Amino acid sequence: MFLDLQDVKTHFPIKEGLLIQKQVDSVKAVDGITLSIKKGEILGLVGESGCGKSTLSRTIMQLIPSTSGDIILEGENLSKLSSGEVRKRRLDFQMIFQDPYASLNPRMTIYSTLSEALTQRNPQLAKNRSDLMEAVVALMERVGLNPSFMKKYPHEFSGGQRQRIAIARALAPEPKLIIADEPVSALDVSIQSQILNLLLKLRDELDLTMIFISHDLSVVRYLADNIAVMYKGKIVEYGDGERVFNQPEHAYTKKLLDAIPTML
Repeated sequence: MFLDLQDVKTHFPIKEGLLIQKQVDSVKAVDGITLSIKKGEILGLVGESGCGKSTLSRTIMQLIPSTSGDIILEGENLSKLSSGEVRKRRLDFQMIFQDPYASLNPRMTIYSTLSEALTQRNPQLAKNRSDLMEAVVALMERVGLNPSFMKKYPHEFSGGQRQRIAIARALAPEPKLIIADEPVSALDVSIQSQILNLLLKLRDELDLTMIFISHDLSVVRYLADNIAVMYKGKIVEYGDGERVFNQPEHAYTKKLLDAIPTML
């Protein structure tokens, strides 16, 4: 398998008082997740706010240390790497966040943002201005952005355009795995479909593997090959997208499906 999660747990200790540093309990944000993801697969991770989806994504990214368990990417256990080794390896797995404006530096032009990301994988690009410009143009065109906008700043773009910039930045280091954490939840429905179609196109063109996180089962159904339903830090249902949608087994999955608006 491309990515294996083996009994991954991320618990946060609760301290009693400010002076008495005695651990009395812990929040089990991720509580024993085991999953396998194939190369080129899009896994939809779905659940309500607070179920542990974002904590799991940040644990996979090594932004939050796991309490126990193993995260194995292409045979390498990320959980056992040093911080320096993780920084080097992180070129292979990138993240797209829910709020692109918050994740983009407002003082950097799009050219600066993308050129910085491009030179992480290929430092030689920084030595040749024309090659770097060409790479930025190609990256912007790949995600459907007009290269003539490269000297603009994030606040000069719409929400959908900013999310395309965030996607371009994630693609710049040529990753093998993309984790998208609620990347369309803040967008209008018409723009959502454009971003979802872009992600599908990029998966096919670049043979990317993706984890797509959402609270909306209908969105996940459109995009994902397989769906994992998360509840209180655990995976309570997993399977082919159509099977999970049409023949849910767990009561929580049925509750999520019941919450999807329908046309009267």
